[in-house]
Amino acid sequence: MRRKLKVRHAARAPWHRRARQAVHRSLRVRLVLVFVVLALAMAVTFIAGVQKAVAVGWREAARPLLVDYVDHLTQEIGSPPNIARAQAITARLPISLRISGPTVNWHSQPESPRPGWVRDPAWRHGQSQDGGENLLVRTTADGHRLEFGLAVQAWQHRPRIAWITLAALLLLTALAYIYVRRLLRPLDDIRAGAQRFGAGVFDQSIPVRCARKPDELGQLAATINTMGSDIHQMLDAKRALLLAMSHELRSPLTRARLNAELLPETPAVDPQRQALLRDLGEMARLITDLLESERLAGSHAGLPHATLHRESVDLVALAREVVAELGNRHAGAAAIAIHVPPGLPTMALDRARVRLLLRNLLDNALRHTPPFAQNPGEGAAPPPELHMELQDDHLEIEVRDHGPGVPPEHLAQLAQAFYRPDSARQRSTGGVGLGLYLCRLVAEAHGGRLELRNAAPGLAVRVVLPVQATEPAAAEKAQGSQDDSD
Repeated sequence: MRRKLKVRHAARAPWHRRARQAVHRSLRVRLVLVFVVLALAMAVTFIAGVQKAVAVGWREAARPLLVDYVDHLTQEIGSPPNIARAQAITARLPISLRISGPTVNWHSQPESPRPGWVRDPAWRHGQSQDGGENLLVRTTADGHRLEFGLAVQAWQHRPRIAWITLAALLLLTALAYIYVRRLLRPLDDIRAGAQRFGAGVFDQSIPVRCARKPDELGQLAATINTMGSDIHQMLDAKRALLLAMSHELRSPLTRARLNAELLPETPAVDPQRQALLRDLGEMARLITDLLESERLAGSHAGLPHATLHRESVDLVALAREVVAELGNRHAGAAAIAIHVPPGLPTMALDRARVRLLLRNLLDNALRHTPPFAQNPGEGAAPPPELHMELQDDHLEIEVRDHGPGVPPEHLAQLAQAFYRPDSARQRSTGGVGLGLYLCRLVAEAHGGRLELRNAAPGLAVRVVLPVQATEPAAAEKAQGSQDDSD
């Protein structure tokens, strides 16, 4: 749900913010932008250099040639100016000509507006900074003024050339993007492969492009494949060792428990006998949790739903059974407040795994809640709370205690195997760090998730399970659970 909200919020963001985020998050976009900026910089530098070179060449070489040719055209037109010769010149050359004087006033392109550069005195009169002669203006002996210039039609091709240049630049940019995208395509494969390895799926390796002579990305993919294979072998070896040890310890523990139960129930021996039975029971539960964690972790890596045995489960009745079971280990477990809405239907779940989930959540809450009474009075801590609610197509189970909570920097690792933050998990409180880890595995095996947050005070653990209702539960059961919560 949070991810969907983030996606919607990102879609509603302004376009410049989305563009900036795309630039920051995409290596392809940054490479293409670098290419475009580099191309523009090279184009500007090249054009500026060419213009500078042309300007220098104009002053040093082209100016005398232009002056000599304009003088030649002036002599050809004659004095007084001959309109027929002027027309022949403008028809032969891409130039414009304006004649003004006492007897002749003529313009080769009277209907066309003069471009800005023609109206510019520096171009029209050819006045240089050093006071040189006029370049494009001549005066005949009879007082007529001749103004030469390039025809407007010759300059009309400039916008077309500019658009062609822009189109070529955009085409090159698109080709560069396609090439960069193809070049960085192995990064997508590497990211997907790393995600698979992180989820415990090692049966599909990362494809290596040009395996015989791989490039840097190919070498990186091959290295990650080797790392994934090594991790897979280590995990298999660890799992096999753990399963073998657990199976081998079951028989000695069973014999030790039988021998302990055969001890005489005398006042001198019974305290040691009970303590030994408790320790043996704790070891048996630890071995069971280890075996269950390996089964769930192994099945979740391959087939998440392969080991589940779904059946119709009455969650209210199951919660009561778990609370009654915890009453043998924790004093005051019967005071746990169960909040369930009326008419909660039965769910298609794995009963044994959901039972394990509720037991570990409530056991964790009881062990880390300050002492509380059956009827809490002033100054007493409230008992743990169990909330179950059906939201559309998923079930929310939340257990909250009223203990010291967990430091925020430890919340992300709290559901990891054997993780016990010193401030919240001491040996005196029991547990080895498998309770919440098993809860997470059970939630993920059902296709759900586990969330942790500080409830100030205490810790709140929420499990979200996508389920399908089978049939409505008995109304009296739901009502009875509601009465218990009250």
